[in-house]
Amino acid sequence: MDFRPSGVCSRLIRVDVDGDIIKNVEFVGGCNGNTQGIASLVVDMNVHDAISRMEGITCGNKPTSCPDQLAKALRQAIGE
Repeated sequence: MDFRPSGVCSRLIRVDVDGDIIKNVEFVGGCNGNTQGIASLVVDMNVHDAISRMEGITCGNKPTSCPDQLAKALRQAIGE
């Protein structure tokens, strides 16, 4: 599933979820090292655990962040 984040540097988040397990995450744009790190950490994680850990994280003075946008993408992927 493709998700278009808003309020962050990333332009696209690709998410693959199988049931409740995150199988793959790919960020297009943004801080390459940070987004690769986030993507690597959440693979094989329960989607609900990932959402609860990342939702609400901000970046500097922005009201959101790439992890927060990933949580939104995951919610969309599971139909919430």
